[in-house]
Amino acid sequence: MIGYVIRRLLLAIPTLLAMLTMVFILVRLVPGDAAVAMLGDRASAQTLQNLRAQLGLDQPIPVQYVRFVTDMLSGDFGRSMTSGRTVLEEVALVLPYTLELALAAMLIGTLLGIPLGVVAAVRRNRWPDYVSRILSLVGLSFPGFVSGILMLLAFAVWLQWLPVMSRASTDPLSHLRSLALPALNLGLIMTAYIARVTRSSMLDVMGEDYIRTARAKGVRPSKLIMRHALGNALIPIVTVVGLYFGTLIGNSVLTEIVFTRPGLGKLILGALQSRDYTLLQGLMVVFATFVILVNTATDLIYALVDPRVSYAQ
Repeated sequence: MIGYVIRRLLLAIPTLLAMLTMVFILVRLVPGDAAVAMLGDRASAQTLQNLRAQLGLDQPIPVQYVRFVTDMLSGDFGRSMTSGRTVLEEVALVLPYTLELALAAMLIGTLLGIPLGVVAAVRRNRWPDYVSRILSLVGLSFPGFVSGILMLLAFAVWLQWLPVMSRASTDPLSHLRSLALPALNLGLIMTAYIARVTRSSMLDVMGEDYIRTARAKGVRPSKLIMRHALGNALIPIVTVVGLYFGTLIGNSVLTEIVFTRPGLGKLILGALQSRDYTLLQGLMVVFATFVILVNTATDLIYALVDPRVSYAQ
């Protein structure tokens, strides 16, 4: 296991370098001048030039790239051009809110999606299967910001069950009420993905010979489904959960904006509006690093859900 983890981390280095290169290019494709965005249109040419020199934006692109990669790999994400705080300090202030939202959405998606997929597979081509497939299709069809707005109108404006704005609170009940709508918005989308994958995986497993043998031996239907079928169908489900966690982090950007919730989403939006290259680069690197770590953790979980998986050479 330790050897496998080391190999996975070594393989992540080329991925990390490619990701850093793409981040460097994409950030510089953003239209506008960072110096003008920070000082305004009325700043003198000399003042703008001095700021560009201070930020290193007057250097040739290859020099900027080498400096950027070197700093990132050494853990120096730089300082925000607008606030003056380090990028890690900016991220640390809002990252807990984004992680809380993503984990809550993953919990909702897993608790709802797996039972829906199992029922759809067991009752194939019957009304529970049709209902599950329709719900999954609806969940996949609605963009996150559209479903978020509809939820705000229904539960916050019309019914007034939940707050319109999602804010942090020291009161646990108020905090959960503020988290409910954003988490439900992302969780229902994840439910659709997990339900479809669970149904497909369960149908494949239930056609195997060992399932027919267990059924012929008189194994109880509940044990047959939960232990023999679902236990062997978990690998694709774990895969989609791990892969979608990175998507959840990305989708949280729009969700946090719609629900005016603190998090990385609002931080990214502010960095884009102010042309804060340093902060924007750091945030994109944080997102990509999370995806790499989650994918590695997903591979390690395979051995826990399926003993047949071996990490030996």
